[in-house]
Amino acid sequence: MVDYQKIEKIGEGTYGVVYKAKDKNTGEIVALKKIRFENENDGVPSTTIREISILKTLKHSTIITLLDVIYTNSRLYLVFEYLDLDLRKYLDMIGSQNKTLSDAQLKKCVQQLITSVHFCHSRGVLHRDLKPQNILVDKNGNLKLADFGLGRIAGIPLRTYTHDIVTLWYRSPELLLGCKHYSFTVDIWSMGC
Repeated sequence: MVDYQKIEKIGEGTYGVVYKAKDKNTGEIVALKKIRFENENDGVPSTTIREISILKTLKHSTIITLLDVIYTNSRLYLVFEYLDLDLRKYLDMIGSQNKTLSDAQLKKCVQQLITSVHFCHSRGVLHRDLKPQNILVDKNGNLKLADFGLGRIAGIPLRTYTHDIVTLWYRSPELLLGCKHYSFTVDIWSMGC
């Protein structure tokens, strides 16, 4: 981790801790996700392997860019482009200023979200955790889909999947009913929420 200087902790989840960091060579600000190992003897979590492989196939302006993967001193870090806010914080910030999104801004956000989800689906990827906290917003109000830790490649024929994914508020009816065979519709439902 000699190439990066941690600036501040910006998030924490089941699979790790995310820091705002600076690339010491270029000065670029990045997001550094330190992967949490449940048991060092188990190796890299399968969710992390999936996230890396999915992000390597999803190169699009509305999807977060994975810049690097670093394994050092028995620690794994994913280096991402840095964006200022997630959609929830962005909307809270606008609301706290007694403002609203204009029709044009709202249309742009919806269009970018639909574009990112469509791109994932066209590449056979289910995100499976669409929620405002996993949609990042840059300083120009552009959206980027992030956090593919629960993402999966859709199987043909339909594969049996875990039904206990997606944050409850955004979970589709088939997941709430315990279905283990589902497809892209789970993301469409979450997007509508």
